[in-house]
Amino acid sequence: MTYTDNRRIAKNTFYLYGRMIVTMVVSLFTSRIVLESLGVTDFGVYNVVGGFVAMLGFFNSSVSVSTQRFLNVGMSTTNEDGLKKIFSTAINAHVLIGLITVVLLETIGLWFVNNKLVIPADQMINANWVFQCSVLAFFVTMVSVPYNSAIIAHEKMSAFAWMSIVEVVAKLIIAYALVITISNRLRIYAIMLLILSLLMRFLYNQYCIRHFPECRYIFIWDKPLLKKMFTFSGWMIFGCITDLLNGQGLSILINIFFGPMYNASRAVAMQVQSAIAQFSTNFIVSVNPQITKSYAAGEYKDCYNLVFLASKMSFFLLMIFVVPVILHSESILKYWLGIIPPESSIFVILILLNYMVRSLYGPIAQINQAYGKVKVYQLSISLLYLINFALVYLFYRLGYPAFSAFLISIVISVLGLFARLIVLEKQVKFPLFEYCVKVISPTILTLILSIVICWFCSNLTSSPLVNIVLTCFISLVVNAVLIWFIGLSKTEKHNLNNIVLAKIPLLNKLR
Repeated sequence: MTYTDNRRIAKNTFYLYGRMIVTMVVSLFTSRIVLESLGVTDFGVYNVVGGFVAMLGFFNSSVSVSTQRFLNVGMSTTNEDGLKKIFSTAINAHVLIGLITVVLLETIGLWFVNNKLVIPADQMINANWVFQCSVLAFFVTMVSVPYNSAIIAHEKMSAFAWMSIVEVVAKLIIAYALVITISNRLRIYAIMLLILSLLMRFLYNQYCIRHFPECRYIFIWDKPLLKKMFTFSGWMIFGCITDLLNGQGLSILINIFFGPMYNASRAVAMQVQSAIAQFSTNFIVSVNPQITKSYAAGEYKDCYNLVFLASKMSFFLLMIFVVPVILHSESILKYWLGIIPPESSIFVILILLNYMVRSLYGPIAQINQAYGKVKVYQLSISLLYLINFALVYLFYRLGYPAFSAFLISIVISVLGLFARLIVLEKQVKFPLFEYCVKVISPTILTLILSIVICWFCSNLTSSPLVNIVLTCFISLVVNAVLIWFIGLSKTEKHNLNNIVLAKIPLLNKLR
């Protein structure tokens, strides 16, 4: 990679991690207030109903990936007029898909919420308010996706950083407003989040219109380009459906078999995952455009080396924080929430382990998206996701506990990783064996050593809080040493040094 690329990655990573620290702290505090205000049952109802809307929003995920891909490639191969055509066509595609999705939600979706989900009778009206607010927020988000894609394509992560901070602070204000609300808290909470969603969409859109010329929408109906986007999205849609079955689909199965209180448990675990995940996703978001652009430019060696580094760093950044949480999950939940939904601790541990495996997916998937032929890739992994959903349903029918779903998901995630690698090896001659040696082997070894060392140091005092703090510090030191001496190759250390030096010009001058 060039010095300019390294500097851009470092700069964007800095903005994203600054955003992460603020949003994570505020979000975790907000979640505690919301859980206390709504109660475990209503908190579970909100998450399962809102999650159901998100589940039927699989079109959004697939077309979003398509838009991101076409904008990234377009920036490397076309002019401003070409980018404007891509952007405006993407807007048309999102409006069309958004309208189709809303129709599905207001018919099949509404029937399912009122007839199949396990919701207390006295909260059914409020649950419908949550549903309608979530549908409207979804549509607004759907038609605004190209603007977000433009920000990522231009690598202007500072915009995400500042607006994300505004959003989480606003959610904290909403949480405090919920405390003083006397009745219908679930309904009012949904309405306030909808208003916030509309406001944030307006801010994102205005930023893009002012800073990126191609984001000034003009009506254009480019059938060939639209066909290309939908062709690319078609197989992505299939993949997103199966992926969401193993996300929100599992939430629905948990609701049907165990009730809304267990939905609250899963929501808590997903909140922990979301907070920790930012330590790796922020790095990946800043690297992904470079992967796509390197591949589009034919710089395959640089592209694959960047994928290796990105895969390992996403895993290692998670590991530093996951290990202490795994060792002290029960105590952390008590200090954080006060009220702990049933089986939340085991949910947290298993969901985090599963996410560590899935953290390796991102850079790999980016190559497939840059390559553009996603049929075989999506079919392979989608089959595994369908098997996962079917197995969870079978195990629940046989009477297995709620957490068994996440054990199954871990096994499927491991199989899914190798399925992705095999497909890419055949499609683009991706160095599968080299990936296993340079990525999978060192990540597994460092994780095992980290857990063992930190476990021996996890109960040095009689105070749970002191033990948590000590384990976090030990994990940081131990993992830094393990990552540097075992996890990274000489080339990766050099590239990582360049990224850091690119962010700190003074150090670069002194080198």
